[in-house]
Amino acid sequence: MIPKLLELVESKHIRKDKLIFEIGDTVDVHTKIQEGDKERIQIFSGIVIARRGGGTRENFVVRRIVAGEGVERTFPVNSPKIAKIEVKRHGKVRRAKLFFLRDRVGKATKLVERVDAAEREAANQAKKAAKKGGAAS
Repeated sequence: MIPKLLELVESKHIRKDKLIFEIGDTVDVHTKIQEGDKERIQIFSGIVIARRGGGTRENFVVRRIVAGEGVERTFPVNSPKIAKIEVKRHGKVRRAKLFFLRDRVGKATKLVERVDAAEREAANQAKKAAKKGGAAS
């Protein structure tokens, strides 16, 4: 009874447009910042290292390096202050939480890029087309 009631109350506050990203993705989080009577958008770029919770309590952590110092920021997924999330790269990961990245410095923080089957097929088609074009010349 209580979980259904909780879902009913939470459903009003859950985003209609789903934010599609995963752990290990390098993302740009566009957040709305209120300064006086003006509103602007500020971008926070980094790697998604954690995602936890569910419903309106779901949040995710983005980590980046600024001036040699690691900076992490936690964002609520369903916050109206998040304008959008742009996924720049998909990281290949084998864990749900990437807290081991906190101990790494420099190039060791880079994750191997994950290439989906559809992207791989499109790349192969482009290579074949380039070969045919080069052979005909």
